[in-house]
Amino acid sequence: MTGADAHRIKVRIQHEDFDAAAEVAALTKGRLDVGAVVTFTGLCRNEGAKLTALELEHYPGMAEDEIVRVAAEAQTRWPILGGVAIHRYGKIAPGQNIVLVVIASSHRAAAFEAAEFMMDFLKTRAPFWKKEHLTDGGEGDWVEARDADDHAADRWRKA
Repeated sequence: MTGADAHRIKVRIQHEDFDAAAEVAALTKGRLDVGAVVTFTGLCRNEGAKLTALELEHYPGMAEDEIVRVAAEAQTRWPILGGVAIHRYGKIAPGQNIVLVVIASSHRAAAFEAAEFMMDFLKTRAPFWKKEHLTDGGEGDWVEARDADDHAADRWRKA
C-alpha cells in the first residue's frame, strides 16, 4: 500500500468472519512509518447462557457511509497512518467476532485514542440492530441502545 490510500481507514460490512492478525499484517506489510498498531475486536457475549445467537441487521450503504464518516473524522483528529473497520451482520454465535477496528499510527497515543473514538461512535452512530435468539428456542428482544455508550461518545464531542 502506498500513497494516500495507505493512510485511509478502510471500511467493510460483511457476513463472513474476519482474521484480525491477517488484517494487521496486510495493513503493516512493508510499512516502516508505522510505530503502533491498536486493535479492538468485539465478540458476541453469551449473556448468562441465554443466547444461541445475536442477529445483526443493517441498512446496506447507510451503515458503510456512517462508518466512513466516523473514520474520516478520526483521520482529521489524529495522525493515522491507516486502518480497518469491519462490522459483521447476520446471526453470530457467542464467542464469535462482531467488529474489528485496527488503527496504525507512528505513536501509540494516537492509535489508542483513534481506535477508542472509532468504537465509541460505531456503537452510537452506525445503524445496526441486534436481536437476541434464546437457548430456549424463542426469540428475545431487540437490544436497546445503552446510555453508557452515549456517555462514552459524549466525551469526544467535548474534545
